[in-house]
Amino acid sequence: MYKKIVLIGYMGSGKTVVGMQLAKKLRIKFSDLDEYISCKEKMDIPTIFEKKGEIYFRKKEKKYLKELLETDVTEVISLGGGTPCYGDNMKLILQNENTVSIYLSAQPDTLTERLYPDKNKRPLICFLNSREDLLDFIKKHLFERNYYYLQAQHTVATDLKTIEETVSEIYNYLKNK
Repeated sequence: MYKKIVLIGYMGSGKTVVGMQLAKKLRIKFSDLDEYISCKEKMDIPTIFEKKGEIYFRKKEKKYLKELLETDVTEVISLGGGTPCYGDNMKLILQNENTVSIYLSAQPDTLTERLYPDKNKRPLICFLNSREDLLDFIKKHLFERNYYYLQAQHTVATDLKTIEETVSEIYNYLKNK
């Protein structure tokens, strides 16, 4: 069994909700990197972006990712969508012993449908006014980020799957490793 199961993927791919359910099924701890950052910084992510800027956020994100990876706790860690794409974060994940990285992938149309209703809560997309603008943004972003996401050791497509089906697929993958 791995010490760390790291879920990566674009926002809206299900990392947090799948991560919580997977941790429950495996009877291990769950950590959401964004929540961890918010707790340590005593500010939510949109406020950090607004008051301190993205560069500050990305520096803290790396620091706290490293902290979580270095603990001796067995856990599922869900990352922010951009985490693997900045600095050497993906390298940190891949080189960490007893860690497996799993990319939760979803098509741009799926992500648009999942993200549009709550887009105002997400600093990177809150300024987009229509579904079409959001879809175009996601397509461009995914193109840029796929280089990092595809370095994960395993990929699970989440389109047209329930949370339970996605969790079961990851669970079966881990069981057979």
